[in-house]
Amino acid sequence: MLRFAARRLAFAVVSVAAVVFITFLLVHAAPGEPMLGTPERALASPETMARQRTLFGLDRPLPEQFLRYARNLARGELGESFVLHRPVAAVLAEAVPNTLLLGGTALVASLLLGLAIGVVQAARHHSRTDTLLSAATLVLYSVPVFWLGLVLLLVFGERLHWLPVSGMTSAGLEDRLSSLGRAVDVARHLVLPAASLALVQAAAFARFQRSALVESLDAEYIRAARAKGLTERAVLLKHALRGALAPTLTLAGLSVPYFLAGSVLVESIFGWPGLGRVAYDAIFARDYNVITATALVSGVLVAAGNLLADVAVAIADPRVRLDQ
Repeated sequence: MLRFAARRLAFAVVSVAAVVFITFLLVHAAPGEPMLGTPERALASPETMARQRTLFGLDRPLPEQFLRYARNLARGELGESFVLHRPVAAVLAEAVPNTLLLGGTALVASLLLGLAIGVVQAARHHSRTDTLLSAATLVLYSVPVFWLGLVLLLVFGERLHWLPVSGMTSAGLEDRLSSLGRAVDVARHLVLPAASLALVQAAAFARFQRSALVESLDAEYIRAARAKGLTERAVLLKHALRGALAPTLTLAGLSVPYFLAGSVLVESIFGWPGLGRVAYDAIFARDYNVITATALVSGVLVAAGNLLADVAVAIADPRVRLDQ
């Protein structure tokens, strides 16, 4: 098991390094100049802008810029934001936990909901319930996440006024609430953006889980379990489900990019202060260091998600470890 995880970890490190290299080249090859400071500073004299370019090393040849960035990255330094004039690490330290909270909540919720729907469909496959749920998940999976987010915002926020529609906390109430009250306030703000991401992906998980479970129910070890006199519920949940988890767990790992990409739109719609908002602002300002750092963090999160999915599949199905 350790050798299996070590091989996956080595592959993850190489993948992240490739992401950083490609992102660095692409952002520097894109047309346009970075905004070296606030919009007011962008109107500074050419001499001032030239000094700023020299300060950030942008007047150096591209290979030299990359080597300098790689050396700093090896020391754990991500550089300084051109626009905010703050260390990139400090900018990300504020945004990454918020995105992890949003994406992690959406991933867990979508996985649990998708598994539950898939189990219900497999237990009643070819029934009217199965047909209706299949149609519902197909429609839901086809819905763009930003459109679903807008619908949830309009219905539950603007019309019904059940949930807040913007930000991560209620403005002006942070100091008045207890720790439990702040947690509840964050949870209320989390519901709509997390649901926007989770509902669409839950439909995908449900369709995968239903197909895998239906196929698993025809396996020989399932017939052996039934021959032992086990109830259909025990056969489904204790035997068939474990053997059918691999496709869904693999999809969960591959879904990490979806949650990161979706968070850019969802965080913009709901004003959630996360990595997506930081990346969105950095791209329009051509803030090279922030763009490359967000790609690095995203690559690490994607690699970690895939690694955890591989390990989870290997735990659920020992045959996977034996094939490696």
